[in-house]
Amino acid sequence: MTIRIIKSFIVITMLSAVASPAHAVESIEVQALFGNKAMVKIDGERYTLSVGKDGPHGVRLISADAHQAVLEVDGVQRPYGLGSTVSTRFTQREQVEQTLYANSRGMYLTTGTINGNTVKFLVDTGATTIAMNKTQARQLGIRYRLDGIESGASTASGYVKAYKVKLKSVTLGKIKQRNVDAMVIEGTHPGPILLGMSFLGKLKVEKAGKVLTIRQRK
Repeated sequence: MTIRIIKSFIVITMLSAVASPAHAVESIEVQALFGNKAMVKIDGERYTLSVGKDGPHGVRLISADAHQAVLEVDGVQRPYGLGSTVSTRFTQREQVEQTLYANSRGMYLTTGTINGNTVKFLVDTGATTIAMNKTQARQLGIRYRLDGIESGASTASGYVKAYKVKLKSVTLGKIKQRNVDAMVIEGTHPGPILLGMSFLGKLKVEKAGKVLTIRQRK
Protein backbone atom coordinates (compact mmCIF):
# COMPACT_ATOMS: atom_id res chain seq x y z
CA MET A 1 0.00 0.00 0.00
CA THR A 2 2.81 2.38 0.87
CA ILE A 3 4.54 1.69 -2.45
CA ARG A 4 1.39 2.48 -4.38
CA ILE A 5 0.99 5.79 -2.57
CA ILE A 6 4.60 6.76 -3.32
CA LYS A 7 4.23 5.84 -6.99
CA SER A 8 1.03 7.87 -7.26
CA PHE A 9 2.73 10.85 -5.64
CA ILE A 10 5.63 10.66 -8.12
CA VAL A 11 3.27 10.50 -11.10
CA ILE A 12 1.22 13.46 -9.84
CA THR A 13 4.38 15.49 -9.24
CA MET A 14 5.68 14.78 -12.77
CA LEU A 15 2.36 15.72 -14.35
CA SER A 16 2.27 18.95 -12.36
CA ALA A 17 5.78 19.83 -13.57
CA VAL A 18 4.78 19.24 -17.19
CA ALA A 19 1.55 21.20 -16.88
CA SER A 20 3.16 24.22 -15.20
CA PRO A 21 4.06 26.94 -17.71
CA ALA A 22 7.71 28.03 -17.92
CA HIS A 23 8.59 31.23 -16.08
CA ALA A 24 8.59 34.18 -18.46
CA VAL A 25 11.60 36.39 -17.79
CA GLU A 26 10.62 40.04 -17.48
CA SER A 27 13.99 41.79 -17.06
CA ILE A 28 17.72 41.12 -16.90
CA GLU A 29 20.50 43.27 -15.45
CA VAL A 30 24.18 42.40 -15.98
CA GLN A 31 25.93 43.35 -12.74
CA ALA A 32 29.44 41.93 -13.14
CA LEU A 33 31.57 40.30 -15.85
CA PHE A 34 34.58 38.03 -15.50
CA GLY A 35 36.26 35.11 -17.35
CA ASN A 36 33.49 33.18 -19.14
CA LYS A 37 31.06 34.11 -16.39
CA ALA A 38 28.58 36.87 -15.65
CA MET A 39 26.68 37.90 -12.57
CA VAL A 40 23.15 38.83 -13.59
CA LYS A 41 19.94 39.78 -11.86
CA ILE A 42 16.95 38.02 -13.39
CA ASP A 43 13.60 39.42 -12.26
CA GLY A 44 15.24 40.72 -9.09
CA GLU A 45 17.15 37.53 -8.22
CA ARG A 46 20.97 37.39 -8.55
CA TYR A 47 22.64 34.48 -10.38
CA THR A 48 26.11 33.63 -11.69
CA LEU A 49 26.02 32.24 -15.23
CA SER A 50 28.77 30.32 -17.03
CA VAL A 51 29.33 30.29 -20.79
CA GLY A 52 27.71 27.30 -22.48
CA LYS A 53 25.70 26.20 -19.45
CA ASP A 54 21.95 26.52 -18.99
CA GLY A 55 20.98 29.06 -16.36
CA PRO A 56 17.76 29.67 -14.44
CA HIS A 57 14.52 30.28 -16.34
CA GLY A 58 16.11 29.17 -19.62
CA VAL A 59 18.65 32.03 -19.69
CA ARG A 60 21.98 30.99 -21.23
CA LEU A 61 25.28 32.92 -21.32
CA ILE A 62 26.74 32.79 -24.85
CA SER A 63 29.76 35.07 -24.38
CA ALA A 64 31.08 37.87 -22.20
CA ASP A 65 33.71 40.61 -22.39
CA ALA A 66 34.59 43.65 -20.31
CA HIS A 67 31.61 45.65 -21.55
CA GLN A 68 28.70 43.32 -22.23
CA ALA A 69 27.31 39.82 -22.12
CA VAL A 70 25.50 38.03 -24.92
CA LEU A 71 22.59 36.12 -23.44
CA GLU A 72 20.09 33.75 -25.00
CA VAL A 73 16.53 34.12 -23.71
CA ASP A 74 13.71 32.02 -25.18
CA GLY A 75 15.97 31.09 -28.09
CA VAL A 76 16.80 34.71 -28.94
CA GLN A 77 20.35 36.03 -28.54
CA ARG A 78 21.10 39.69 -27.83
CA PRO A 79 23.79 41.78 -26.07
CA TYR A 80 23.23 43.18 -22.59
CA GLY A 81 25.39 46.09 -21.47
CA LEU A 82 27.04 46.10 -18.06
CA GLY A 83 24.81 47.80 -15.50
CA SER A 84 21.77 48.33 -17.71
CA THR A 85 18.39 46.70 -17.13
CA VAL A 86 16.80 45.38 -20.30
CA SER A 87 13.25 44.17 -20.80
CA THR A 88 13.22 40.69 -22.31
CA ARG A 89 9.69 40.65 -23.60
CA PHE A 90 10.05 39.36 -27.14
CA THR A 91 7.23 39.31 -29.67
CA GLN A 92 7.20 36.53 -32.23
CA ARG A 93 7.86 37.73 -35.74
CA GLU A 94 4.70 37.62 -37.79
CA GLN A 95 4.91 36.04 -41.21
CA VAL A 96 3.40 38.31 -43.87
CA GLU A 97 2.33 36.90 -47.20
CA GLN A 98 0.47 37.90 -50.34
CA THR A 99 -1.33 35.36 -52.53
CA LEU A 100 -1.87 36.12 -56.23
CA TYR A 101 -3.78 34.21 -58.91
CA ALA A 102 -2.85 34.08 -62.59
CA ASN A 103 -5.29 35.54 -65.09
CA SER A 104 -6.39 33.81 -68.30
CA ARG A 105 -3.07 34.76 -69.92
CA GLY A 106 -1.04 33.33 -67.05
CA MET A 107 0.02 36.74 -65.76
CA TYR A 108 -0.02 37.91 -62.15
CA LEU A 109 -1.55 41.38 -62.06
CA THR A 110 -2.13 43.13 -58.76
CA THR A 111 -2.20 46.55 -57.14
CA GLY A 112 0.30 48.04 -54.74
CA THR A 113 1.87 51.39 -53.98
CA ILE A 114 4.98 53.30 -54.93
CA ASN A 115 5.89 56.23 -52.69
CA GLY A 116 2.38 56.03 -51.23
CA ASN A 117 0.62 56.17 -54.62
CA THR A 118 -1.57 53.28 -55.83
CA VAL A 119 -0.26 51.54 -58.95
CA LYS A 120 -0.93 48.42 -61.00
CA PHE A 121 1.86 45.82 -60.90
CA LEU A 122 2.71 42.94 -63.18
CA VAL A 123 4.73 40.51 -61.06
CA ASP A 124 7.71 39.47 -63.16
CA THR A 125 10.44 37.28 -61.64
CA GLY A 126 12.31 37.58 -64.94
CA ALA A 127 12.76 41.34 -64.55
CA THR A 128 15.92 42.35 -62.69
CA THR A 129 14.31 45.46 -61.25
CA ILE A 130 11.07 47.38 -60.91
CA ALA A 131 10.46 48.99 -64.31
CA MET A 132 8.04 51.67 -65.46
CA ASN A 133 7.64 53.98 -68.44
CA LYS A 134 8.22 57.73 -68.38
CA THR A 135 4.51 58.60 -68.20
CA GLN A 136 4.03 56.45 -65.11
CA ALA A 137 7.11 57.98 -63.50
CA ARG A 138 5.81 61.51 -64.08
CA GLN A 139 2.42 60.60 -62.62
CA LEU A 140 4.21 59.33 -59.51
CA GLY A 141 6.26 62.51 -59.23
CA ILE A 142 9.56 60.73 -59.87
CA ARG A 143 12.12 63.22 -61.25
CA TYR A 144 14.09 60.56 -63.03
CA ARG A 145 16.02 62.93 -65.32
CA LEU A 146 17.16 65.06 -62.39
CA ASP A 147 17.63 62.43 -59.70
CA GLY A 148 18.24 59.30 -61.75
CA ILE A 149 21.34 57.85 -63.38
CA GLU A 150 21.19 57.58 -67.16
CA SER A 151 21.37 54.02 -68.41
CA GLY A 152 19.69 51.80 -71.01
CA ALA A 153 17.26 48.91 -71.28
CA SER A 154 16.35 46.24 -73.82
CA THR A 155 12.67 46.22 -74.81
CA ALA A 156 10.55 44.65 -77.54
CA SER A 157 11.30 47.77 -79.59
CA GLY A 158 15.04 47.43 -79.08
CA TYR A 159 17.56 49.17 -76.87
CA VAL A 160 16.21 52.41 -75.38
CA LYS A 161 17.35 55.08 -72.98
CA ALA A 162 16.47 54.50 -69.32
CA TYR A 163 17.23 55.94 -65.91
CA LYS A 164 18.09 54.17 -62.67
CA VAL A 165 16.21 55.58 -59.68
CA LYS A 166 15.53 54.83 -56.02
CA LEU A 167 11.94 54.50 -54.84
CA LYS A 168 11.28 55.69 -51.29
CA SER A 169 8.81 52.89 -50.61
CA VAL A 170 7.09 50.01 -52.38
CA THR A 171 4.24 47.96 -50.94
CA LEU A 172 2.46 44.81 -52.00
CA GLY A 173 -0.38 44.09 -49.59
CA LYS A 174 1.22 44.22 -46.12
CA ILE A 175 4.71 43.73 -47.53
CA LYS A 176 6.68 46.97 -47.53
CA GLN A 177 10.23 47.83 -48.55
CA ARG A 178 12.13 51.12 -48.61
CA ASN A 179 14.83 52.49 -50.91
CA VAL A 180 14.06 50.05 -53.72
CA ASP A 181 15.96 50.13 -57.03
CA ALA A 182 13.88 50.83 -60.12
CA MET A 183 14.21 51.75 -63.79
CA VAL A 184 12.34 54.42 -65.73
CA ILE A 185 12.25 53.64 -69.46
CA GLU A 186 11.83 56.34 -72.09
CA GLY A 187 8.78 55.44 -74.20
CA THR A 188 5.57 53.52 -73.54
CA HIS A 189 7.10 50.24 -72.37
CA PRO A 190 6.17 48.56 -70.08
CA GLY A 191 2.37 48.67 -69.75
CA PRO A 192 1.71 47.79 -66.12
CA ILE A 193 4.69 48.54 -63.90
CA LEU A 194 6.91 45.47 -63.67
CA LEU A 195 7.45 44.29 -60.11
CA GLY A 196 10.88 42.73 -60.55
CA MET A 197 13.64 41.21 -58.47
CA SER A 198 14.83 44.42 -56.82
CA PHE A 199 11.68 43.91 -54.72
CA LEU A 200 10.97 40.19 -55.05
CA GLY A 201 14.59 39.14 -54.50
CA LYS A 202 14.30 39.91 -50.77
CA LEU A 203 11.20 37.73 -50.43
CA LYS A 204 10.27 34.08 -50.77
CA VAL A 205 8.29 33.48 -53.95
CA GLU A 206 6.53 30.15 -54.48
CA LYS A 207 4.41 29.09 -57.45
CA ALA A 208 1.92 26.21 -57.29
CA GLY A 209 -0.19 25.89 -60.41
CA LYS A 210 -1.85 29.26 -60.96
CA VAL A 211 -1.19 30.44 -57.41
CA LEU A 212 1.78 32.64 -56.58
CA THR A 213 2.62 33.13 -52.90
CA ILE A 214 4.98 35.90 -51.82
CA ARG A 215 6.21 35.80 -48.22
CA GLN A 216 8.08 38.17 -45.97
CA ARG A 217 8.87 38.00 -42.25
CA LYS A 218 7.76 41.17 -40.55
